[in-house]
Amino acid sequence: MTPYELDELDEKILKLIVGDARKPFLEVARVCNVSGAAIHQRVQKLIHAGVIKSSEFMLDSRMIGYKTCAYMGLFLRDPGQFTSIVDALKDIPEVVECYYTTGKYDLFIKIYAHDNEHLLKIIHDRLQPLGLARTETLISLREGFRRHLPINLSGDAGKKKIK
Repeated sequence: MTPYELDELDEKILKLIVGDARKPFLEVARVCNVSGAAIHQRVQKLIHAGVIKSSEFMLDSRMIGYKTCAYMGLFLRDPGQFTSIVDALKDIPEVVECYYTTGKYDLFIKIYAHDNEHLLKIIHDRLQPLGLARTETLISLREGFRRHLPINLSGDAGKKKIK
């Protein structure tokens, strides 16, 4: 997959909307010195090109009752299980991310639970029946930070400061 080539206007637009997807296009247009229609067209172009995958609200997991966040390395019994295991993980709403990995684990997931007892129930009732060889769980004590990728034309985040 060839990376999409951002121009200066694309970069400005992305910097403005990545932190606040609800920012009105007219406000973005004023900052960029173009029309609202131009911003709308550019955003649509970025969506169709696959640069923008979605716009979403970020929920505070603790505020809605999910106090335990865990990362789990999954070891598969056999490589032919990848597709069926990933499909089964999609049916577990508490599993919010899933990655194919190199190294120690076959798959790596992020999972939220109301508490440690709920996590244990998910492991025993939902994950173990999938027929995994084993799992390794890391409980997150607290999120240190979360951020978006830097957006710059050079592709080298270390050289160009993002404001």
